[in-house]
Order: sequence, then structure tokens, then C-alpha cells
Amino acid sequence: MKQLQESVRPGPALHTQKKSRALAAWLIIILGPGLVAWLMALSITKGAADISLPLVWDALFRFDGGDIRHLIVADLRLPRVVASALAGAAFAVAGALMQGMTRNPLADSGLIGLNAGAGFALSLCFAFFPHLGYLKLILCSFLGAAFGGVLATGIASLGRSGALPMRLVLAGAAVSALLTALSQGVALYFNVAQNLMFWTLGGVAGSNWTQVSIMTPWIGAGLLGAVALSRFITLLSLGEEVAKGLGLNTVLVSILGSLLVLVLAGTAVSVLGAVSFVGLMVPHLARFLIGVDYRWIIPASAVLGAFLLVLADLGARTLTPPFEIPVGALISLIGVPFFLYLARRQRRAL
Repeated sequence: MKQLQESVRPGPALHTQKKSRALAAWLIIILGPGLVAWLMALSITKGAADISLPLVWDALFRFDGGDIRHLIVADLRLPRVVASALAGAAFAVAGALMQGMTRNPLADSGLIGLNAGAGFALSLCFAFFPHLGYLKLILCSFLGAAFGGVLATGIASLGRSGALPMRLVLAGAAVSALLTALSQGVALYFNVAQNLMFWTLGGVAGSNWTQVSIMTPWIGAGLLGAVALSRFITLLSLGEEVAKGLGLNTVLVSILGSLLVLVLAGTAVSVLGAVSFVGLMVPHLARFLIGVDYRWIIPASAVLGAFLLVLADLGARTLTPPFEIPVGALISLIGVPFFLYLARRQRRAL
């Protein structure tokens, strides 16, 4: 019996690995927000007109409405970086929830039709209800994201084997192409292509304090809900049968998790546009650094997602001044090779 207990006891290597991952989790969660804040401050200083950090400090705490540089900081750049950080955290956590609930390493709101569905709903709003307020646009974005996700999942589930990861991604690609084409057709026919182009390419150039004030409670509530649900997502990621055996109500957790994904992805798309791969890459990076416990993965994904989007927005404004590169294009330069790597690894595992 003593030999059996010693044989199942975790070895020194495993214990060391757990300690290192716990340390990495604490570092990301505690020090990460400070690093994101520093990057946001750096991002505010860069652009067509470079502004020093002391001037940014003056604009934040000793605002002078007669100084054009203070107006640039307060009304243009600050809401932009805040919106990019919030949207990045929302996309990343939505991807983490999807990957945990479906046990699909390729899950991402942009790859299974959610982003395209939200964009299609926005194109209909621009064409038929051009004077809708931003809050109603967010609600329409939720509905469109739900439509795109349900359509992709339904198509992927038609076969006998159900919605396998690769089949779901293929169905999502087909649905995304269809809804994107419909969005562009509506935009051209009703002459709202210029309004829709911002959401198609992805970017936060037009963000303002009104949008930030509306999106913050939605994304904040979604992030808090994801953290509250994280323990149950960990159990669900072990497999539905295992989760049921541990007494988990898998149907309720899946419904709540899906609602949180719609809130997070729908709000982020309404601000940033149809940016893909953030929710795919960031949760994988978080798992690599801190393990498979979603109580750590979800807050770490929020921090890493915010950092990635603020960094991408900074690159979009500074790589080819005075012109901007679409944020979605910059993210895709990293996301597409990463997706191909995961797809190849997933194919080998089958």
C-alpha cells in the first residue's frame, strides 16, 4: 500500500511545474494590468502628432480646453486606447469560454460565424435604421452574432459525427463568407458601404467617450460573469460525461457561457469590427503559460487580449504614418499562421 501511494504521488518535476505556472498566473494577473496601462500611455503619445508623457499627464489631470494637444489626448487618443483594451479583453475571454465549453481548440468568435453575423446585423441597421443609437446597435450586434453562431453550429451538426472541431470551423468559414457577402451587398445597394467598411476592416479610430461609456458595463459584466463561471468551465472542459459525473448541470453552464460569449463578442464587434484570431490565439498562450485551469485562464486571457489589441492599434498608427493599417489585417498576419499550425496539429491527432 505504501508503494502504491508513493507511485501515485506527484513527482518533483510536476510539483515544480505547478509552482511555476501558478507564479506565471499571479504575475500576469497582478503585474499585467500595469503593463497594459503603460502600453496605453505609450500609445497615447504616438501618432501623427507625437505628444510627450508629461503632456499626457497634464491633459488627464490638469485639462486645458484651449490647448489642442490636450484635446487630442482627451477626446481622440484616450477613448481609442480604452476601447481597444476593452475589446481585446472581450474577444480573448469569449474565445477562452468557447474553447472550454466545446473542447474545440480552434474555437474563436471570428471563425465560427459570430463576427460575420454581427457585421450582417449592423449592415441591416445602417441600411434600414440609420439613426439607431449606439446601445441599440450593440443589441442588434448580439442578435446577429447569435444568428451566425447558430447557423454555423447547425450546419456543422448535420453529419452523423456531430459538430467536430474541423467541421465547425469549415461551417463557420462558409457562414462567414455568406454573411460577409450579404453585408457587402446590402451596403452597396443602400449606399452605406462607407459606414460598413470600418466594421469590415476593423479598427478603433472612430471610438469616442459615448461608445466607451456604453460598452464598459456590458464588457465589465461579461468579464465578471466569465470569472464567476470559470470553475464550471474547467469541469466542462474535462468532458461532458466527466462533468455530469461530478454533479455539474452542463446544460445550464453551456447556456450561461453562450450568453456571455454573445455579450462579449457582440459588444467588441460593435466597437472594433470583425477582427478574428484574438480569441483563438490568446487562450492558447494563456494555457501554455499557466495550465488548464480556467479560473486562471480567463483573467489571464483578459489581460493578454487587452495588451495584444492595444499593441496592434499602436502598430496600426505608427508603422506607415500618416496612414493607418487596419487592426484586423495586423492581427491576421499572426493569426493565420497560428491557425494553420493548430489545424495541422488537430489533423494529426485525429
